[in-house]
Amino acid sequence: MKEEDIRKHAFAMPVHSPAYPRPPFRFVNREYFIISYESDLDAVRAVVPEPLKVEKPIVNYEFIRMPDTTGFGDYAETGQVIPVIDMDGRAASYTHAMYLNDEGPIAGGREIWGFPKKLASPSLSVGGTDTLIGTLDYAGVRVATGTMGYKYTPLDRDAERAGLGDVSNYLLKVIPHVDGTTRICELVRFHMRDVTVHGAWEGPAALQLFAHALAPVADLPVRRVLRAKHIVADLTLDLGEVAYDYLASHEVLKLVNR
Repeated sequence: MKEEDIRKHAFAMPVHSPAYPRPPFRFVNREYFIISYESDLDAVRAVVPEPLKVEKPIVNYEFIRMPDTTGFGDYAETGQVIPVIDMDGRAASYTHAMYLNDEGPIAGGREIWGFPKKLASPSLSVGGTDTLIGTLDYAGVRVATGTMGYKYTPLDRDAERAGLGDVSNYLLKVIPHVDGTTRICELVRFHMRDVTVHGAWEGPAALQLFAHALAPVADLPVRRVLRAKHIVADLTLDLGEVAYDYLASHEVLKLVNR
């Protein structure tokens, strides 16, 4: 390969056959099952990076099914998203943990935005005739089970669209150098764009989290389930921006302290 060709075509690994296409990515009929629960305030604060702030011990456990995604195909994911206050004093979300069953979005999500994705076996389906069921298995062990009454009460679609599209989302992106030191350590901000909500419902729900050494979702324990909702929507995962550079701020701090 010539140097010019490398610079022109290289955007992802491996160069000769990237694990994912170029973004952005469009999701059609993306299905969310979100259980909001009260957890332990100290435990939640311990996993949310500064300068984001936690005011309440609330965690959103999400099961998501993506049957039609440009470049990624049909897959599922699950994980924990924490409501926070960002540097501008606005309500936002911080994605703490994610578990997927598809290589492309794991690689692309981690390398581009810094999504905290690991390979596992999540699922989202309807059980029997009246129960929405979300599960997570890691290495053959059940880690999470969520259930909800199927389409019990309709929710306002415009309000749910605003909740998906108008809120800033944050990630902690870490990429090592070839010598094992940290090359990139950034707080990344991103948004969902062009959101269309096809349906939204709430209903009675339950959530169980089980201890696992490599999928520690139970480290944010369930004290009380607050509410649950089921949303079907189309949306685009937009490109992100660096909201805070931890390495740059560290260098500035060292200069100030000299």
